[in-house]
Amino acid sequence: MLGFLIRLLPFWVREPLLIAVGSVLGVRLLYLAVSDHELVAAGLGAAFLLFTAIRVHTVVRALRARRNPSPTPSTDGAAVDAAPQLQPQPQPQPQPQAHAQPQPYAQAGTAPAIGPNTPEKEPNAWGQAFAAVAVFGALAAALWLGPRFAPSDDNTPQPASCSSSEDKKLPKAYKQTPQSVTGEELCKALNRPDLAKLLGTPEEMATSASGTNDTAALTDGKVAQPEAQVAFETYTVNVSATYNELTTDQYVKLMKYGTEQDIKTLTVLGRPAVLYSDHTMKFEINLGTGGSGGPVEQGPLARNLSVALDRKDRGGYCEITVWSTSGALPDDSALLAIAEKVLPSIPERSGR
Repeated sequence: MLGFLIRLLPFWVREPLLIAVGSVLGVRLLYLAVSDHELVAAGLGAAFLLFTAIRVHTVVRALRARRNPSPTPSTDGAAVDAAPQLQPQPQPQPQPQAHAQPQPYAQAGTAPAIGPNTPEKEPNAWGQAFAAVAVFGALAAALWLGPRFAPSDDNTPQPASCSSSEDKKLPKAYKQTPQSVTGEELCKALNRPDLAKLLGTPEEMATSASGTNDTAALTDGKVAQPEAQVAFETYTVNVSATYNELTTDQYVKLMKYGTEQDIKTLTVLGRPAVLYSDHTMKFEINLGTGGSGGPVEQGPLARNLSVALDRKDRGGYCEITVWSTSGALPDDSALLAIAEKVLPSIPERSGR
């Protein structure tokens, strides 16, 4: 349908439009091919520029034909010139001296006649076409890339992105646990565009996002425990995966001797899980001359959801924790929704 409508446009509207669109798309695709190393984009960009070059060549030929109409072909011209000679005219008697004169004129006739109607040599049409493509490409690149390099007055804050930790060497515990994820992978799974909406604060955006490749405390570095944390103005969300031998049932029994509150067992994505509340820890680090910090204090209350790493609960768990400095907590449905989004990115633990 679109092609039919374009064909209905007048020539001098359709062709410049196709040239402009082809130039912009060709330059943009080539730029994406260079920046993203995409061969498909490079091929499409070259195809658009070739299409544009053909359209420019067509326009150049049309302009040349419009400016310099082509002369009547020689065969027709001979017929036209010969037509008046068919009319009977009185022929004068040939003069005897006339035979010596035609030869110089015949020889002179072999040279091209120079007159006001002699067409000048035109520049190469393909050269004009590629020059026009280069001009259109430069204009398209300037319009496309200009705002990126020009100073911008837009001070709109952007959501935080996960910091890369690819250059950091993983602890030995991660190599001994092939199914384990890294802190960076957890951070990418947690730092979702809809995370603020799941927390009930859709207007907020992440102020910080990070992931670490830690090991569990009191295990001498033998248990992998990657973590990721995303902070908002209202809430902070932490996700960790602990690859130990502790089952969810054993975890619940240990809570009877701890400070956990409001304990509730349930099932999440077919895996055993437990919801509970506990206080975070608050401590200060003094970076002054003494280098000492204040005592560890009890922080605000946090809501936690611990889910087994596999459906058969062979050991290990993923824990999602949400808290705020004001002490306010979201509904438990928020933690369940986050778990349903994050857990599929953590491979289930296989049998040992």
